[in-house]
Amino acid sequence: MELERAVNLAPSPFPPIGDYAFLSDCETVALVGPTGAVEWMCLPRVDSPSVFGAILDRDAGTFRLGPEGIGVPAARQHLPGTMVLETSWGTGKGWIIVRDVLLIGNWHHKNDRSHTHRRAPTDYDADHVLLRMVRCVNGEAQLLLDCEPKFDYGREPAQWKYPGDSYNVGTASNSDGTVNLTLTTDLRLGFEGSRATARHMMKEGEIVYCALSWSEHAPPRDQDEAYDRLVWTAHHWQHWLDRGKFPDHPWRTHLQRSALTLKGLTYAPTGALLAAATTSLPETPQGERNWDYRYSWIRDSTFMLWALLSLGFEWEANDFFYFIADVASGEEKLQVMYGLDGERRLDEQTLDHLEGYERARPVRVGNGAYSQEQHDVWGALLDSIWIHTRSRDSLDDRVWKMLSRQVEEAIEHWREPDRGIWEVRGEPKHFTSSKVFCWVACDRGSRLAELREDMERAQRWRDAADEIHADICEHGVDERGVFVQHYETDALDGSLLLAPLMRFLPPDDPRIRATVIAIADELTEHGLVLRYRTEETDDGLKGREGSFMICSFWLVSALCEIGELERGRSLCERLLGYASPLGLYAEEIDPLTGRHLGNFPQAFTHLALINAVLHVIRAEAGDGTHHRSWADGR
Repeated sequence: MELERAVNLAPSPFPPIGDYAFLSDCETVALVGPTGAVEWMCLPRVDSPSVFGAILDRDAGTFRLGPEGIGVPAARQHLPGTMVLETSWGTGKGWIIVRDVLLIGNWHHKNDRSHTHRRAPTDYDADHVLLRMVRCVNGEAQLLLDCEPKFDYGREPAQWKYPGDSYNVGTASNSDGTVNLTLTTDLRLGFEGSRATARHMMKEGEIVYCALSWSEHAPPRDQDEAYDRLVWTAHHWQHWLDRGKFPDHPWRTHLQRSALTLKGLTYAPTGALLAAATTSLPETPQGERNWDYRYSWIRDSTFMLWALLSLGFEWEANDFFYFIADVASGEEKLQVMYGLDGERRLDEQTLDHLEGYERARPVRVGNGAYSQEQHDVWGALLDSIWIHTRSRDSLDDRVWKMLSRQVEEAIEHWREPDRGIWEVRGEPKHFTSSKVFCWVACDRGSRLAELREDMERAQRWRDAADEIHADICEHGVDERGVFVQHYETDALDGSLLLAPLMRFLPPDDPRIRATVIAIADELTEHGLVLRYRTEETDDGLKGREGSFMICSFWLVSALCEIGELERGRSLCERLLGYASPLGLYAEEIDPLTGRHLGNFPQAFTHLALINAVLHVIRAEAGDGTHHRSWADGR
C-alpha cells in the first residue's frame, strides 16, 4: 500500500487527464494540454492513427505554441458558447494570449461531391485546419513554436521541407502519402530533424498566427484572414448553441458545455457519435483497463436521442438516428458498436511500442467487444426508434422492417447469458440489466406495432414482454427485494439504476425504491457510484477501477424518480463540482482524489449529466416527486 501511494504521488510527465482541453471540427478532434501542447490528434479522422500522440507516450508527437520556459498558464477557458480555447500566459516581462481552434467554414463542395457525407449537407463544413493565434497584450514575451508530428501512432517521424522560397511554410507527409501536413505561419520556420521550430520576441500589441492544415482546403494566408476565420468559427458554435432550449437555471452552463461536447464528438459526415475522443486512457492508474472508444455504440442511442431532443437539437438527433438505422438495416446481426462510417470489423490490437499514459499498458486500438454477445443492444435500438417515432409521429417501412427483426432477435435470445452492458471479458452471465433491455425491446416493439395497427405482432410482442418481465422479477431480485447484477449472485450493479428510467416498474414500486437506495448506500465510495465491485464480478481483468460518472448521474435521476429530490439535488451539485476546469468529464472519477480516469471527454458521462440535471430542474419545478422523462408516454 505504501509503495502504491508512493507511485501515485511521484511526479508525472503526463498532465492529469482532466486538464486537457477539447477541440473539434466534427471530423477530427484535438486535445491540448495545459502547457499549450497539442498532445492528441488523429488525421484525417478521429479514428485514424495519431499524428500527435504524446498523451500515450511522451515521444509520440506534440505541437506546442507558448512562451519559452514557462509551462503553467495563468488561466484557460473556452470562449463562451464555443469550441475556441483561450490560454493566458504571464511571463514576468509581459502577457500573451493564445487562442486555439479547429476551423469550420462554409460548405466546400459546391461543384463536386464530398464522397464522405451521407447525411444532408449543411451550410458549413470542416476546414481541416488547426489554427493557433497569439496576441501580446502588454510588455514582451519570447514565443516558441515547436511542432513535431509523428505519424502512425508515433512510429514514423516527420520529414519537413520548404515547398517554396520563404521560411513561412513547411510541409511533411507520412510514407504512404495518406496524410500531408502544411504548416503556415508569419513566423520564420526552421527544421531540426522531425521538428519544425520558430522563435520570436513578441512586443505589446503584436499578433502572430500559425495554421496546420491537411487537405486541399487552403489555410489562412495572413493574419487578417486567420482572425476572420477564427471569429467565423466562434460565431458558428454560438449560433449552433442558440438553437438549443436551455432552462434559465444556475446549471445551464453545464448543459451547454455538455451539448457542445456531444456535438464535438459527432462525426458530421455520417451522424455517428463517438463514445470518446481517445483510446487507452486508463480506468485504473498503470492498469490494463485501457480501451479504444473512438467508435459509436448502439447503447448510446437512447440517451443521445433523448438528450438532443430534450435540448431542442432535432437535426442532430435525426442524423444520429439515421446513422443507427443505416448500420442496423441490413441482414447482418446487430453489433454492439460500429465504426464512424458504419464499419463492422473493429479488430483489436496492441501498440507495444507505446509507453501508455503514466505506464498504463497495453495501449489498444480497435475494440474486440464489437463481436461480443450483449443483449442490451436490441432494447437500446427499439427505445431509440420509439423516441424518434414519438418526436415525428411517423414510422417508415424501412425502419419498421428493421425493428421487427430486432424484436424477434430479442425474443429468440433473451433466455441466453451474455457479456452485459459493461462488456465484461469473464464468463457470460444472465445479467439482469440485459434482460431488462430485452423487455424494453418487446415493450417498445409492441407499442410501435400498435401504431402500425399490426395487432397480431403487438399482442405477440406484448406477451413476450410480460414473460421476460415475470422472469426478471422472479430470478433477478434478492430476498431484500433488490434487483441484483445477475441471476447467480446477490451483488449490486449500477446499470440497474436504469430500471426506473426505462419504466420497467413504476418509480413507487418497493423493489425500485429498494434497489435505488441499496445502490446509493452500498455500491458507492465516498458517495460516488461504482459500476460493480470488481472483487464480486468476473470481468476478466485485474485491478480496481474508479467510480463511473454515468452511474452517479443515473443515481441522481433515479433518486428524483423515487421522490428523493433533496438527496438527488445534493448529489448532482456534488457531481457537477467534479467537472474538469473546462467543464469536461472522463469516464470515471477516483472517489478519493477526484482525479479523472478513462477516456476523455466521455460522451456517455455528458449524456447522463444532461439527463440528471434536467431531472432535478424539472422536479424542482413540479411537485418534487416526478417529471417528464424520455420514458413518459410509453
